[in-house]
Amino acid sequence: MSFFSYMIDEFPPMDFYYPDISKYDQEDKHPEVIRDLNWIEEEEEKPRNEKALLCRQCLLTITNRSELIEVEGAYEHTFANPQGVVFQIGCFGSVKGCGHVGPATDEWSWFKGFRWQIALCGMCLTHLGWYYTSKYMNSFHGLILDRLIDSS
Repeated sequence: MSFFSYMIDEFPPMDFYYPDISKYDQEDKHPEVIRDLNWIEEEEEKPRNEKALLCRQCLLTITNRSELIEVEGAYEHTFANPQGVVFQIGCFGSVKGCGHVGPATDEWSWFKGFRWQIALCGMCLTHLGWYYTSKYMNSFHGLILDRLIDSS
């Protein structure tokens, strides 16, 4: 069993946000629907010149290129996991289209002082990367670049 399979099977989603879509056709009767859809409205307010990055599998908007941040001196990094699988990741300060699964751990962390959780697409649950948190530094997402595409 791979580590990723173990994490998914062993640890159910803890802070994974998935709105109840059965109530969306009754917006006027359920004000909480407006709250659930706030992230959609925020995306529409962003300037049009920002290129959105989408999940390659389902085309959900995950983040924007403008959210790229420098971590440990670079915007992009290449790492191999303990099984030898190589990932090229980009570091993003804000990501709206991902959920996180499993407990945060510092085991095999690629960034010193950070704990990580698996980041999944909020729509199709494709593994998109990792969410990194630290007591002393800003959190960020390390997203697998070949699992994202530009919006066109």
